[in-house]
Parts: sequence; C-alpha cells; structure tokens
Amino acid sequence: MLTLVRHGQSEANARGVMCGRSDPPLTETGRRQARALAAGLPRPTRLVSSPLARARETAALFGTEVECDARWTEMDYGDLDGQPMTALDRDGWRAWQSDPEHVPAGGESLVAVRARVAAACTELAAEAATGEVVVVSHVSPIKAAISWALGVGIEIAWRMYLVDAAVCRIDTSGSAPMLLAVNDEGPLHAGTVQPA
Repeated sequence: MLTLVRHGQSEANARGVMCGRSDPPLTETGRRQARALAAGLPRPTRLVSSPLARARETAALFGTEVECDARWTEMDYGDLDGQPMTALDRDGWRAWQSDPEHVPAGGESLVAVRARVAAACTELAAEAATGEVVVVSHVSPIKAAISWALGVGIEIAWRMYLVDAAVCRIDTSGSAPMLLAVNDEGPLHAGTVQPA
C-alpha cells in the first residue's frame, strides 16, 4: 500500500495562508494529529518525508527511520508564499486554474509538481505492492500522486480538497494503481491520543 499522509496542522494552515517552501512548525493541534496518525496507521516498512520541517515532524512520530525526498516538497508558490488567498486577484486565479503550466508569482507550475511526484510514485510502486510505504507530504504533491494513480492530468487538482492530516491510499499491487481512499480521517481516531 502506498499511503500518503498530509502533515499535521501548521501555523500557516491555522492562519489560512498559502504555504509552500516557507517552513512554519506544527501547531499543538498538528502535533496531536501527528501522534494520532502514528498510532492509528500500520507501522511502515518504508517511511518517506518531504524535507520541510512540518512533514518531518509528523513523520518522526512514526518511530521508524525517515527518508527525506525533495520530490515530495510542497509546491513553490514564489512571491505568494505566506500570503493570504486574497493576495492573488481574480485574473491571477483564473490564469492559474485554466493553465496547468502557469507559474504563479515566480514559483512552480502544477505540471512540474506532477512530473516530480509521478517519478517518485513510480519508484515506490513495486515496494508498496508488497509492503506498507508511507509518504508524509503536502497538499499539492498528494494531489499530484492522486492524479498519477488515476492516470489523469494535474488539472484535477482544482477539484480536490485535502484536510489537515489527511490520509490517502493507493493500491499499487495490480496492473495499474488504484485509488482506495482520500481524506481518510479514520487513523486520527483509531489511534486516539489525548491532548497533552
């Protein structure tokens, strides 16, 4: 199983700002979510994380060796990083949503995110077919992995919403990847951790 985990809530998530390569820490809520994920998910045979601190902090609680892979880093929002959603005007949003090759504010296109994540998924697929591979990442790379699993373009990213600490599962044991779950919050409750 290829299990994709969005990191726990960060300070930027709590403020509702665009957060790409900036690296705010988890909130206390995010740390509780990370502990619950670690307790509620099967122990990984391989654990991969984005190198950003909010993902590494989430992954560290799984209690197994963490391998960092930059391909799972959040999308680069360029000058929009750390800005509220209102920092981009209507025309800017329209351009971004209508063209997957659009590069917002000197950052990175969705097509570029999809390419790096698809390569990472392809490399993990065989191992995930026989083991429990967990990847701790961010919204855009997880959406890119879902588009890879479905065999569709990254344009689908605009039709998805991922909650903090979301769990998505892809079965890679067949002839083609199969998406089994999106936004599964069960592990957050299965491994219930009381507030510290």
